[in-house]
Amino acid sequence: MKSQEPKHYSMKKRLLPLLVGLMLMSLSQVSYSQANWEAGLRFGDNFSLDATIPLAAAPRLHAAVYFTDDFGIAGYFDWMFALNSGPTGLKFYPGVGPEFIFANDFQFNIAGDFGAEYSFDFPLTIGFDWRPHFAVADSFKFRTSNWGFIARFRFGEGVSFKRTN
Repeated sequence: MKSQEPKHYSMKKRLLPLLVGLMLMSLSQVSYSQANWEAGLRFGDNFSLDATIPLAAAPRLHAAVYFTDDFGIAGYFDWMFALNSGPTGLKFYPGVGPEFIFANDFQFNIAGDFGAEYSFDFPLTIGFDWRPHFAVADSFKFRTSNWGFIARFRFGEGVSFKRTN
């Protein structure tokens, strides 16, 4: 005998894909119109794939997938700014976010992300950053050894980051 699902469960199954689709479409439109998506590599104390995803004109999600002795995933929220008297493509950012390291034991860190980067007139951004962190699962030990050089390709041009006068 076939079991019957309650009506409210059946309705949720139909609405969920529609809502997820609408959210993805709206996020992609906001992100495309606001700034550039970037993806590339980070070399230094840790080798990683590095990407930036715009959330608005200045704040962004800065994601990293680390490949060293351990595997890790991190996401930082960066706030972008430029100096009034500096070159147009030069920007600085402080940020903060979680890091998850999957090694012999699981590690959870709260990390900072401080850097400077330069966006050329062609679709390349280079930069240097520092990502110190507090190891939450390890008695809040503070580590400062995560330095790196970044090279990322920009996808689309969106709204350019410009300094304010």
